[in-house]
Amino acid sequence: MDSADLDKLNDKDKAELRQFITNEQQRTRLQAQTHTLTDTCWKKCVTGPIKSGSLDKTEQVCMASCVERFMDLNLLTTQLLTNKMRK
Repeated sequence: MDSADLDKLNDKDKAELRQFITNEQQRTRLQAQTHTLTDTCWKKCVTGPIKSGSLDKTEQVCMASCVERFMDLNLLTTQLLTNKMRK
């Protein structure tokens, strides 16, 4: 779809397209963050082969803690940036 095609859309369709694009961008960012989180925590917590088809107790605890720290840091970073933008 080029700009000539966009000009043919009515306001309602343009708004729907903008919302769709915004949603897809958010989904893409979430997927990228999930991949980063998985990669980071996996490398940190799973140090050997998985023997029983699932993580052992130590690995499970490590993964849960890693995810919690990642989410806490992400929230803190967002809050700090938001506060900085308000000043």
